[in-house]
Amino acid sequence: MRSLVRVACSGKIVKNSTRIAVVVGTVLNLINQGDVILAGVGISWPHLVLNYLVPYCVASYSAAKNEISPRGNR
Repeated sequence: MRSLVRVACSGKIVKNSTRIAVVVGTVLNLINQGDVILAGVGISWPHLVLNYLVPYCVASYSAAKNEISPRGNR
């Protein structure tokens, strides 16, 4: 587990996961809160954070798991 976290925090994975989170999180926010955003009404900040955090965690975990898996299992 410690190895997985260390690999997930590597610069390459953080950079790529951040890019993915920005794109996917933006799409999710538009889907989930688009009407509220366009109306200019207050948005749900916890939902906004989760819409970016979840894709970041999924991308980081997936990339780290891929990095530490034996080459034969790909």
